[in-house]
Amino acid sequence: MEAGRKPWLVYSSGKGLHNLTLCSISDPRISYSIRIPEQVGAASRIRAHQNLLVDCFFGKSDQSARIFRKSKLDKTCLSIDSDGLPHVDQMIWPDEPYCSTYNEVTNKTFLFKKKDSEPVYVDYVAVDTKTKKNLNKVNIRFRHPQNPVIGDKFSSRHGQKGVCSQLWPDIDMPFSEPTGMRLDLIINSCAFPSRMTIAMLLEFVASKGGSLHGKFKDATPFRNSVKKDDEESGSKSASLGVMLKEKGFNCHGCEVLYSGVYGTELTCEIFIGPVYYQWLRHMVSDKYQVRSTGTIDQVTRQPIKGQKSGGGIRFGEMERDSLLAHGAAYLLHDRLHTCSDYHIADVCSICGSMLTTTFQQPRKRPVREIGGLRPARAPRKVTCHACQSSKGMEKVAMPYIFRYLAAELAAMNIKMTLKLTDGVDI
Repeated sequence: MEAGRKPWLVYSSGKGLHNLTLCSISDPRISYSIRIPEQVGAASRIRAHQNLLVDCFFGKSDQSARIFRKSKLDKTCLSIDSDGLPHVDQMIWPDEPYCSTYNEVTNKTFLFKKKDSEPVYVDYVAVDTKTKKNLNKVNIRFRHPQNPVIGDKFSSRHGQKGVCSQLWPDIDMPFSEPTGMRLDLIINSCAFPSRMTIAMLLEFVASKGGSLHGKFKDATPFRNSVKKDDEESGSKSASLGVMLKEKGFNCHGCEVLYSGVYGTELTCEIFIGPVYYQWLRHMVSDKYQVRSTGTIDQVTRQPIKGQKSGGGIRFGEMERDSLLAHGAAYLLHDRLHTCSDYHIADVCSICGSMLTTTFQQPRKRPVREIGGLRPARAPRKVTCHACQSSKGMEKVAMPYIFRYLAAELAAMNIKMTLKLTDGVDI
């Protein structure tokens, strides 16, 4: 702890609150748990570690991106009974009933159906009969198992956070020549100079030395900060490197690896060792949302927000600037206009107003063109109340929020006028 950058120790403690732990004994409304945890090699008297590589690999390991071995993450991770309750470990599909209640007054049965879009398992079923009205209270807990996917967030105990950028197959991962061991995770070496997580590098060496000697390395903070009289002078990395040197490894924790893609030796020494990594609860499966059409806001006529409501993702100023920097003007027009709140307004080219236009009711009654059919509607004519004329009426495509802005300004006695020029007809 004393070897790490102090702000990142605060970040690490914050990420520990989001870490996936063992299944809770209590019954919270939503909880995240990991099924197959692993042991650490260096711990501060509190105890799954990964074989980690520090290198730039195939352009997929950014400063905040990680490459994971696919099989490592894959390995980790009926009808209602006569009493109206589901069986434990039973899979429940979307829109499938999982519980039923019977009303003795109306003699009707009510079914509870799953509303989510993904199947779940019944993890826990409990019935409580100690209620005030002598009614049975049922508590059903669901379990949604899932493996880490691209976009899930991970963090070490030192605040070195990042997302999974690629799931690499076993045969393509680099491997060590003397042991044949393949790596589980690859992190970019550029993540260390900026964040200065020196304690994570020490954990590499300490965990590796402890694994080779078959014992845990005591990593209690400030325990070895004071030099004793019988100890030789030297840095912490040097004292930890002795454990590796006794087993025939490089004292700095570096090894020569071979490419799993080409089978050739990588022309550099790579820092490798086991390290404790946490799978945080910020998962893509809980946050992603896709929408083409759906509910819109009644005031702005734009898509609503919220994943459960079927809303869209907010397209903000930074996204707009990104598309402008790429020169994707057509895509910007499609996102912010065509697929958002596309509206065709009638604008008077004489006075420039779009709030004073209205449809003129036809004086003549509609006539029947063919017997037996509904009367044909006469074409509606648009007029301007301010000009008392329909000669200068034009149709203009605009976002509906622009018309809403004009109405808001008109309520504050501010008039907005439009100057129309000749252009492409709509």
